[in-house]
Amino acid sequence: MYGYYGYGYGSYDILLFGVILVMILGFWAQGRVQKIYRQYSTVGSSSGISAAEMASRMLRQNGSSVQVTQIAGNLTDNYNPRTGVVSLSQGVYGSSSIAALAVAAHEIGHVMQHENDYLPIRIRNMVLPVASIGSRSAPYITILGVLMGSYNLAMVGVYLFLAMLIFQVVTLPVEFNASSRALAMLQDGGYISGDERYSARKVLNAAAATYVVAALSTLVSFLRLFMMAKNTRRR
Repeated sequence: MYGYYGYGYGSYDILLFGVILVMILGFWAQGRVQKIYRQYSTVGSSSGISAAEMASRMLRQNGSSVQVTQIAGNLTDNYNPRTGVVSLSQGVYGSSSIAALAVAAHEIGHVMQHENDYLPIRIRNMVLPVASIGSRSAPYITILGVLMGSYNLAMVGVYLFLAMLIFQVVTLPVEFNASSRALAMLQDGGYISGDERYSARKVLNAAAATYVVAALSTLVSFLRLFMMAKNTRRR
């Protein structure tokens, strides 16, 4: 016997619980990263070097031609391999705080991943085109399949969204590895002291938690679409 929209009551309740839990975790992760970033953005590093200068030095030491520039916004830091530019946000670029150095070093970690042909980066880049399509169109295709009573069409949407799930899962080792590289470069280069390593790790771990929540959110959405498609087959 099936419950609301043909789902089993137990499955529907579990899915609803998952949605609520992921929402709560999302708010918690975003709040935590903002709180920890603010906390350590006021704590200066012992080296006193700005994040922009440190990033440039790290790139030169690794023989990279990637450039460092400033970008508007808060925590909008990123590396664009197509343009060969690391963009540091306004609060990071000229700051010598532990938080700023950790964030900048993380982006340099991404540069090193690309230049070292890091396997998870290659996998993520291969999945990206399909994942981009899936994130935009998969829910609509699945819903259309359900409305038309077409299991095959509904599953097309599910498979497209599966690419998005794979992308999010592969992103996890990419982000964790970039943070590990960042901590090693910060300490090996003398940009932070031994005691400051703990603080830098807290900043990076807080940011990593947001990617874990994003992966969980995508998993819940995938299961929801799969259950909708499965229900279509039972009609």
